[in-house]
Parts: sequence; C-alpha cells; structure tokens
Amino acid sequence: MRKFIQKALARLERLDREQVAHLIAGLSEENELFAGVLESMTDGIVVTDPAQRVILSNRAAARLLGIAVDEAAERPLGEVVADRSLAAFLAEHLAGPAKVADREFSLDGGRRLLSVSILPLVREGRVQGGLVHVEDVTERRAREARLRRAESLASLTTLAAGVAHEIKNPLGSMGIHLQLIRRKTGGRDCVEAREVEPHLAVIAEEVDRLNRIVVDFLFAVKPMDARLENADLNAVVSDLIAFVRPEMDQAGVTVESDLADDLPALMLDVRYIKQALLNLLKNAVAAMSGGGRLRLETQRRGDEVQVRVIDTGTGIPAQIMDKVFEPYFTTKPFGTGLGLTIVFKIVKEHFGDIAVASREGEGTTFTITLPVPRIDTRLLEDRRGVR
Repeated sequence: MRKFIQKALARLERLDREQVAHLIAGLSEENELFAGVLESMTDGIVVTDPAQRVILSNRAAARLLGIAVDEAAERPLGEVVADRSLAAFLAEHLAGPAKVADREFSLDGGRRLLSVSILPLVREGRVQGGLVHVEDVTERRAREARLRRAESLASLTTLAAGVAHEIKNPLGSMGIHLQLIRRKTGGRDCVEAREVEPHLAVIAEEVDRLNRIVVDFLFAVKPMDARLENADLNAVVSDLIAFVRPEMDQAGVTVESDLADDLPALMLDVRYIKQALLNLLKNAVAAMSGGGRLRLETQRRGDEVQVRVIDTGTGIPAQIMDKVFEPYFTTKPFGTGLGLTIVFKIVKEHFGDIAVASREGEGTTFTITLPVPRIDTRLLEDRRGVR
C-alpha cells in the first residue's frame, strides 16, 4: 500500500477526482491500521522531534510515564515526566545520537519497574528526533526473583543432602567402633592397647575423612581469593609431575608430558591451578586401577593456551558425561563428589573453560583452556607488523 501511495503522490497533479478520493481513502485506512496497532501495544512508544517534544505516542506511554500528551507536545519530554532520574535520563540521551538499551528505573517507591530504551530517529541520513520504548518489567522481574529464590533453595537442598550423606557414613563407622571399644572396656579399669588400637585407627581415619569433606565443601561454596600473577604454565605442570611421580609409579601409571615451547606467560594463581590439575590427576589414577598411561600436554591456540590431562582408564559412560561437574556427583565409593566441581570453579576464576571427552574402555581427556593476557597479544601483532 505504501508503494502505491508514493507512486500516486508523484503524479498527484494528473489524478482525477475519483483517484484522489481513492488515494485519501487508502491513506486513511493505513493511518487507522497504524494507530490501531500502536494503541493495542502494552509497551509505550514515544517519538520526539529534535526539540524533544512529543510528535507521536500511544496510551501505554502516557500511562507508564505518567504524562499528558498535550503537555508533552509543547514542552520537552524530560520536563513533563515526574520521576527525576527518568526525566534526567530522557533529557540527556534524547539530545544525543547514541542508542541506549534497557535502562531500568524504579518508580512509585519501588512498586513499579520500567525498562526504557532510546533510539535515534534517523531520516534522510540525519538524526531528526528520538524513539523511546518503555516496558513495564515489574512482574517479569518479580518472576525472575522468585525463580532465583527457588533455584537457590533447590541448590541449597541438594547441597545439604550431599553434605549430610557424606558425613553420615563416617559418623556411622565411628559410632560402631566406639561401641566396640566400649564393649572391650566395659567393667575393666584398663585394657591393652592392641585390643583397641584397630578401632582407634578406624576412628582417626574417619575423622580425617570428615575433615576432607568439610574442607572440600567450604572450598566449593565460599568465594575464592585468587591472586592472578604472571606465571609459566609449563613450570607448574613440570613441578606437579615431579610431585606425583612416586605415587604414579606405585600405582603402575606411566607419566608422559609434551609441553609446547612457545607458551606465553599467563595470569595464574599457581596454588589453585596446581590444585585443579592435581584433582584431575587423582581422578585419572582412580580410573586406571590396574595401571596405565597418563599424559599431560600444553599448546597454544591463537589467543588461548590449552593444557590436557589424558588417561587410558575406564572412561566415562555417555549417560553421565553431563553430570561430572555437578556437586556431589561421584562414581567412587568414598568420593565426595566435589573434586571436579572445584576444578570447574578454579578454571572459571581464571576466566577459562574446561571440557571433557571420553569413551568407555578407552580413557578420558580433560582440556583446560586459559586466555592469553591481552598485552601479549598486542605485542605479537606489533612484531608481525614490523616484519
């Protein structure tokens, strides 16, 4: 319809009375359709001229902004909006050509929440006003808040259930052995050490297990105090291999490494990166109960550095691959289910990512990807430019 009207206007002088009437009817029909669509919208739409006066708006805009359309047509929009912060925002951004999206304002003492966006109105290559979009997001934000609370409660429930389950087992074991000690000491002034030593050893072991559970739990839930400094990832990996090699030899695991020579310094907290890699190595050893081969690799890929931990263990079943980083998910009889959760948290604290690939019976590969500091990237680009 619009193309027809434009063509008709181009030859208006040659149109007869009937054609002009048809053209006016078409214009009226299109205008009514446009007005109907505009007034049916629940979001507010305001179009302003270069002086920020309203030249077009709908009822939703008047209701949401609390303005009188007639008053806004004579004065800048920012002057007729009651809320001061919103008025200042409109006055500032309607005066410029920049786009502003989804700025939220709390009105009526926090009872209403509006999301306001401003777009420049460009015609014939020039900014000739502004377009204001206003949306009432009060109910949406309330739903989102309720959903977040529900998710937090669900996470807390899962976390509490996991902790309770993990603590219950060692406490039960300690209770049994304390009963056995009580039986052996019942009615006697003293007992021989060899009679109670096995039970005390079990209790000591279970206390240590409880301590590990609590330590891992606290590490998983509390904020990290990571202090990122320039560090050599290859040196971290080499130190870790030297540290675990005796344990690997005892487990019948052969350790190999392939460390790239061109790695740049990375921003790392060496303590935490070692902890993350150590957790992966322990998992790998547990998956190779009959011995096997463990390989650590590093390489640079563009603006990222990758470190891989590759084992020849039992692999991870496909149906649980998407659960391995979840808290308290474990396939080990005495695992806390927090090892990979901690790894994931440490990697994210370093602005990195972690992926896992595995096949049952063939082994597993964990790949940690860490970003190269931007200063290093710029220096490399400059050197290429000089060449």
